[in-house]
Amino acid sequence: MLNKRETGVYALGRYIPLSAHKARRVIDQIHGRSYPETLMILDLMPYRASYPILKLVSSAAANASFLMGSNKDNLIISQAEVNGSTAVKKFKPRARARGRNCPIKRPTCHIKIVVKDISFLRIFKL
Repeated sequence: MLNKRETGVYALGRYIPLSAHKARRVIDQIHGRSYPETLMILDLMPYRASYPILKLVSSAAANASFLMGSNKDNLIISQAEVNGSTAVKKFKPRARARGRNCPIKRPTCHIKIVVKDISFLRIFKL
């Protein structure tokens, strides 16, 4: 049986084409907030990193409603972490380079969003 007090449901995004530093700037704003408040914050943020994080938060909420039967209004973002990943390496020819090329490194990151249902926390609180 699933121990609902200790488990959180998560969504994992891997190899997202963002730098980890720019994704952490957005993740720090949503950590510990409720699901509806998080959607509102991410929708109004002007950063490019907010859209993939918005997709991950909605995916984690869909996972929680499917696996645990949770109401989406009772969910909170209990854990959000960003880890750096490999850099995609490309080569691009440059102007006046006499046929040579220059390497371009495009950073990627892994993002993990964990949600918990606060109604289960209220029931099982000691």
